[in-house]
Amino acid sequence: MSLMPTLTERLNRARADLRMGLPVVLSDAGRALLVAAAEVLTPERLADLRDLGAPVLVLTSRRAETLKARAYDGDLARIVVPGDAGVTWLRAVADPRDDLSTPMKGPFASLRDGAADLHRAGISLAKSAQLLPAVVAVTIDEGFAFAARHGLTLLPLTEAGPDLFSAGAMHPVVSARVPMVASEAGRVHIFRPEDGSTEHYAIEIGQPDRAKPVLARLHSACFTGDVLGSLKCDCGPQLNAALAQMGTEGAGVLLYLNQEGRGIGLANKMRAYALQDQGFDTVEANHRLGFEDDERDFRIGAAILREMGFGAVRLLTNNPKKVAMMEARGLQVAERVPLKVGETPQNRGYLATKAAKSGHLL
Repeated sequence: MSLMPTLTERLNRARADLRMGLPVVLSDAGRALLVAAAEVLTPERLADLRDLGAPVLVLTSRRAETLKARAYDGDLARIVVPGDAGVTWLRAVADPRDDLSTPMKGPFASLRDGAADLHRAGISLAKSAQLLPAVVAVTIDEGFAFAARHGLTLLPLTEAGPDLFSAGAMHPVVSARVPMVASEAGRVHIFRPEDGSTEHYAIEIGQPDRAKPVLARLHSACFTGDVLGSLKCDCGPQLNAALAQMGTEGAGVLLYLNQEGRGIGLANKMRAYALQDQGFDTVEANHRLGFEDDERDFRIGAAILREMGFGAVRLLTNNPKKVAMMEARGLQVAERVPLKVGETPQNRGYLATKAAKSGHLL
């Protein structure tokens, strides 16, 4: 029946459930796991999880390394939750903002037996919901029956296959003319992912020739830099300089991708800023939170450009990884156009870290 939610729709529902503190059920090959986001778990729901079995706190290996916890599963650690531990303990382990004031949180006992694929899916789901990558998990029997009985969202990984957490197809919604300071010949296109997640935007300057490489910029949303004029980064100046160059040349496309904070979301970005105030650089802060250096998915940009009819670009970027990602997705990068603007006394360390640890050509 077409009124039943598709797997993609259930995935987006699961993200929303986690953000509200509601557990979701992950299943695969006769096994099932009940997972809840550690940062929003309530004492009442933690007690309910304990009634079902022994909960474990699942963390990425990045966060586990900071805590000196064993990551026997390679990219993640399954930490036994002590019987007297409450939600305050869970959040203290998951969130690094108080690590320096309360450094002694262990010792931790990590599980090393049994499959961890469902736990790994739980972490991926938390990341895609822009929550801290930390989930509390309990193994349950009869995942389908349990989910139906309690009205919980069920995600069967076997049915979903390996593409469950990959970027979905992008669909155009609407476009309209928007005269701008950079160019009166501006047009904004709205694209919506198939999974119903955050929309992304394409700002088209002039009428670029689809048969030639278009001057393009993949710009990740930066509320602090683009809107507030933050001096901690160079995002705002890069945005304005890219649009200005497209206006000068008379044609171009700027993709405004809603991947705040290198894909970790604004709340986690503010957590990273708090860690930077403690002396950690941007990469170290991300790792302490449990994220990789960069969690963005530039396949989104490639999908939008292809949908708009472009096959080749002159890419405005200092990031070679963007070039590699575009070419890996079938878009020819005819030229990398440097974009070196916006250095301030406040962001020199940030720019140096981008060059030294993230490979940016600055």
